[in-house]
Amino acid sequence: MIKQKGKIMLLALVGALLAVTAGCGKTQQAASEPAGDGSQKVKVAYVTYYVPYDYQNSQGKADGMEVAVIKEVAKRNPSWDIQMIPTSDEDLLVGLEAGKYDIGIKGIWKTPEREKKFLFPEHYSAASVVGLVFRTEDSGKIHSLEDFGKTGGRLVPISPQSAQYTVISDFNKNHPEEQIQLNAADTFQSNDAYTWILEGRYDGYFDLEKLFQENVTSEKGPYHPFADRLSFVRYRAIPTYPMFYKKRQDLVRDYDRALSQMMSDGTYRKLEQTYFGEDITRLVQ
Repeated sequence: MIKQKGKIMLLALVGALLAVTAGCGKTQQAASEPAGDGSQKVKVAYVTYYVPYDYQNSQGKADGMEVAVIKEVAKRNPSWDIQMIPTSDEDLLVGLEAGKYDIGIKGIWKTPEREKKFLFPEHYSAASVVGLVFRTEDSGKIHSLEDFGKTGGRLVPISPQSAQYTVISDFNKNHPEEQIQLNAADTFQSNDAYTWILEGRYDGYFDLEKLFQENVTSEKGPYHPFADRLSFVRYRAIPTYPMFYKKRQDLVRDYDRALSQMMSDGTYRKLEQTYFGEDITRLVQ
C-alpha cells in the first residue's frame, strides 16, 4: 500500500515537472513569433528621454519622430503587431544584440562597429543636426565650419570612437584649404567643452544642435547665463537609423519598402514638420 502511494506521488511529481518545463519553454521564445492570424509581434525598444526623436509624452505614451516613423511603417505592414517597450540605452543595445528586441531606436548614427552587431536599413528615420559652438565675439569671422578651418581655430578634442570624429575627418579630406586640427581625446562631458571655450582654452566645439539648445539656448540650461557669449553655426545633418536584430532581415525589407512609400507620398515630410518644424533632410549630405 505504501509502495503504491509512493508510485502515485512520483507520477504526480513528474507530471508537475513536465508542466513547469513546458511553461518555461513558452517564456523563452524569440522576440517575435507568428500569431494564429498571420500577424507577428514586433518588439520595438526605445529610450524615453531623447526629445524630439524618442521619448514618452505627457500621457506616458511613446512619441517622437523615430517612434512616429516606426508606427507608420507598422501601419503599412499589416503583419506587424508592434509593441513599444521603454528601456535604457544599455538594455536596448544588449537586448537587441541578444534577440530580446526586434528593433531599437535611440537616435543612432550608423558606424562600422554597430554594423557588425546589428542590421541597418537603407533609409534613415530622422537626422541629427551638428555644428560648431564658438565664442560670440568671433561671429564676425566665423559663419561656417569652413571659416573656422581658415582661422586655424583650436577645436576641442573628440573621442575617436564617436561619429563626430569621423565627420571632422571627412571634412578635412574634402577641404584641403580649410583643415581643422583634429586631436583625439577620451569621452568628457559637453559642459566641460563650453567652459573651455569661454575660458579661451579652445576656440570651437563640434556639438549636436539639440545639446546646445538644451544647455545654452534654453532658459533652464546650465549655460544659459552665457547665451550671449556662445554661438552655434550649423554644418550638416547626420542620419539616424533604427537598428534591427541580426536575424530579422525580413523586417528590414518591410521597413525600407514602407519608407520609400512615405518619402514618395509626402508622409515623411509631414512628420518632419510635426517634430522638427522644418525639413531636416535638406541638411543631410
